[in-house]
Amino acid sequence: MYEDNKDAGFVVLGFPCNQFGAQEPGSDEQILEFARANYEVSFPLFSKVEVNGDAAAPVYDWLKSEQPGDGDSPDIAWNFTKFLVDREGDVVKRYEPMTTPEEIAAELTQYL
Repeated sequence: MYEDNKDAGFVVLGFPCNQFGAQEPGSDEQILEFARANYEVSFPLFSKVEVNGDAAAPVYDWLKSEQPGDGDSPDIAWNFTKFLVDREGDVVKRYEPMTTPEEIAAELTQYL
């Protein structure tokens, strides 16, 4: 999805997090190498962050306040929760982990 739309200004920002089943236990360098080797990640991948709790990264506090989701809590329930931010910086949608990139790509045309 990133490769197909980056020339139109679309960017994917990846934030590894180890708060869910210890899925990201390595260093930032190890996580980047794993993502590139196994998933051909070419989009920006940031340092590992927390997404819930008192130590949550400010970007996640903001994303969750703008799109709190449908549950009892705005907390991120599992890795791969995704947010769509438009060109004006508005958080327009929150996608839960099971939403595929293909499903999101179908909605992107209105934002590119």
